[in-house]
Amino acid sequence: MKQHAAATPRLALAGISKQYPAVRANDGVSLTVQPGEIHAVLGENGAGKSTLMKIIYGAVQPDEGSIRWNGQPVQIKSPAAARELGISMVYQHFSLFDTLTVAENVWLGLDKAGSLAAVARRIGEVAHTYGLDLDAQRPVHSLSVGEKQRVEIVRALLTDPQLLILDEPTSVLTPQAVDKLFVTLRRLADGGCSILYISHKLDEIRSLCHHCTVLRGGKVTGEVDPTKETNASLSRLMIGAEPPPLQHVARAPGPVVLAVQGLSLPRQHPFGVDLRDIAFEVRAGEVLGIAGVSGNGQQELMAALSGEDRRAAAASIRLKGAAIAAHSPRRRRHEGLHFVPEERLGRGAVPTLSLSNNTLLTRTGPVRKSGWIASAEVRALAEHLIQRFQVKAGGPGAAARSLSGGNLQKFIVGREIDAGPTLLIVSQPTWGVDVGAAALIRGELLKLRDAGCALLVVSEELDELFEISDRLLVMAQGRVSPALPRAEATVERIGAWMSGLWPGAAPQEASHAAA
Repeated sequence: MKQHAAATPRLALAGISKQYPAVRANDGVSLTVQPGEIHAVLGENGAGKSTLMKIIYGAVQPDEGSIRWNGQPVQIKSPAAARELGISMVYQHFSLFDTLTVAENVWLGLDKAGSLAAVARRIGEVAHTYGLDLDAQRPVHSLSVGEKQRVEIVRALLTDPQLLILDEPTSVLTPQAVDKLFVTLRRLADGGCSILYISHKLDEIRSLCHHCTVLRGGKVTGEVDPTKETNASLSRLMIGAEPPPLQHVARAPGPVVLAVQGLSLPRQHPFGVDLRDIAFEVRAGEVLGIAGVSGNGQQELMAALSGEDRRAAAASIRLKGAAIAAHSPRRRRHEGLHFVPEERLGRGAVPTLSLSNNTLLTRTGPVRKSGWIASAEVRALAEHLIQRFQVKAGGPGAAARSLSGGNLQKFIVGREIDAGPTLLIVSQPTWGVDVGAAALIRGELLKLRDAGCALLVVSEELDELFEISDRLLVMAQGRVSPALPRAEATVERIGAWMSGLWPGAAPQEASHAAA
């Protein structure tokens, strides 16, 4: 970090507290960020990080404490006021209008500064500079979760902020693109921009950040120089212990459970991706991992496999030998196929419903043939899931939206694991989840695999895929690569394949994917 002329902190928080009905999210938090400093905020899910960032950005008002901006006391009453000061934020849960285009969303986020056409041109320039593939004219509802995050990142960068708050910014990027983003962030910091960086990837924090504040239970439990820490020491500061090591023992897989052959589907909307001759198998007792940059057909593949899109040729998707392409999602669940979508709120769970009622989205055991629901059984099931998967919540009656992202993810993944599926398809199992919760989820997935379940895991977290997969393949521009045994896969090889550069890929397809 370069030493800037101004010795005054860019941002200084003192004694920030915020009480909600069921939890004290922040308890006397103090935090100082210097000009040009990349400052990590680390903590397990529910530690109070998101609330603190929302207070800095003006989306939440503190109950106690003070904020100084460039040495002056301020009250940040709204995000618009924060942007006026020079603060930009990329949320983990996005604030986009689905019915508007990328350009229109960014234009609104910039307080409609300049013409829409000018903003669209700037989006293209910034997206190209930072290696974030983005079409300014696409409607947001047609984007994957990863692509929506790119919109948020570009929107924040367009404001030329003095303080940039980034929440899990690299989960949608290839390893090569992460390196490019880090170069950009370091350049921003060298120019005096301060960066508050939230990530659960400890290697990133250690390589990128100058300082790290650790939160646990809403309180500051430590401040360290992350370059002098290890992953183990950061884990101990964050969760009080090191996450248990995963027990990934090589096993001979069983018979084929899922067989996909010649799956080709035209896109359903102008900005979608055509699926082209998809072919792979998943066997009992194995984890097949699918890597790839968001927006390369993963969303379309998941829709075809889950039953949301039933246009595929009858024989192109087989479950235990039976053609299921025409089957509904409910029928596929009865046949043993369970699915965890990448979107927690809205698809994985209904935000306003209680955890108890959210179990009924995919678990119908408590529903009698007459249609009556055994309420006590529903509540008991939710309590069981909360305990088994260590979900921090206000009980079975808590609304899904009241949980932190990581705790809701544990509940949703746990709901499907606990069903005892024959085939479990999981998209982004630990996106935005702390190291302890991620270890729990990955450990449960491996237990399910060891019990004979076939698992298909789509993830943009390469470290995760290397940890839990028995075989890996890559998806790029609607095609899939050959499957690789985990022992033969490297970050460099998989990263290159993410651009379509695998053996046998047509040159024009590879160049298109790399563009």
